[in-house]
Amino acid sequence: MNHTPFKSYTGYMDDLRQALADNGHLVGVAAGSGITAKYAIQGGCNLIMALNSGKYRSMGCGSMAGFLCYENSNNMVMDYARKELLRFGTDVPVIFGFNATDPTHRLYDYIMEIKRIGFAGINNYPTVGMIDGQFCKALREDGIRFEQEVEAIRFANYCGLMTVAFVFNASQAEQMALANADIVCAHFGLTSGGYLGPRKALTLESTRRTAMEIFDAVDAVNSNIIKMVYGGPIKTPIDAQYMYQGSACQGYIGGSAFERTPVEHAILEITQKFIQDAQIVPTSKLERILFTTPGQYDYVKFIKEYIHEEYMNDIHLNELARMLHLSTSYLSTLFKQEMGCNFRDYLMGIRMKKAKDLICGAKNYAMIQISQMVGYQDYAQFSKMYKKFHGRSPMADLQNHKKAQKSERSRENKLNK
Repeated sequence: MNHTPFKSYTGYMDDLRQALADNGHLVGVAAGSGITAKYAIQGGCNLIMALNSGKYRSMGCGSMAGFLCYENSNNMVMDYARKELLRFGTDVPVIFGFNATDPTHRLYDYIMEIKRIGFAGINNYPTVGMIDGQFCKALREDGIRFEQEVEAIRFANYCGLMTVAFVFNASQAEQMALANADIVCAHFGLTSGGYLGPRKALTLESTRRTAMEIFDAVDAVNSNIIKMVYGGPIKTPIDAQYMYQGSACQGYIGGSAFERTPVEHAILEITQKFIQDAQIVPTSKLERILFTTPGQYDYVKFIKEYIHEEYMNDIHLNELARMLHLSTSYLSTLFKQEMGCNFRDYLMGIRMKKAKDLICGAKNYAMIQISQMVGYQDYAQFSKMYKKFHGRSPMADLQNHKKAQKSERSRENKLNK
């Protein structure tokens, strides 16, 4: 199945520029699965990166697996990103991690295929820029060079694709800037920390200095190129903030920081909790009802406690009836017989009492906030229900509360004189 980007190259770039103007920085997430992409987008990320290391991370491997010959990188990315990521890429661009040195694919033809399938752009990954020493020398002797990645970025830009260029030094940054990369990202190696990542890391300060050298080289060619950072010791929002304040950095791209490290700790913790044979202590009246007599509830008491704890959310009697394996009509009759009012009126009463407590409380909430805090997204509906229950509008109660406060302050002032 072919996917077509919802937005054009210009549309995506305009969005990035606007996000920079609004927030001061961008966030890119290297997603190895659909669930990572889904919630990263909901969290407000600006780019989704489809990299083979992301897929390996979702398989429980380290990111370095993306640099070893376990599987063809381009085929791997195309397979999982088409199935899992592109369907989320209508508003947020999905960038294809393209292995430009792959001898099994013709560079120009494959970039055109990437565009046809529906990816918004390409990124040079896995990149030989990460490889140094004797292995780097052997690769160059075999014709496998960083310059092939530069050519991929140049051609992709010519084809109207977004381009995100990973670079490791000022010289590479200059090459990518001359190839008209839209984003140049200073890559500092794999993210340090966690249980799967390499332990050794550059310090933040040396990273910042290197980033400044890279970004100066970019600006010397084209200051409009967006400048971002990736990996190394930059693994928390505070680390990224340090880079924003100390260099020309305009954004952060992360992989392990978003989908590996948080998941490791969360899964470890919840698994251990399930395994531990500890007594669960109910923390609310509703939990006490559930744990005390499983399957043998006082249905009306259950509903009352549920409303008291969940009044700020959508609550429907038919959903509660399904929870209790009862018919809605039976539960409605039972509730009205015991409480003397129907479910809807009882729920409204609880919400209106809570609303008055908030209006007359110590904190000065806006009326629209109070409306939402008691379960009404529509303020007009909230105001109507409030007046029906209390006999006056919420604004009237607010004014009365302010007058009472003013009178009390005046009285205290007189007593203190």
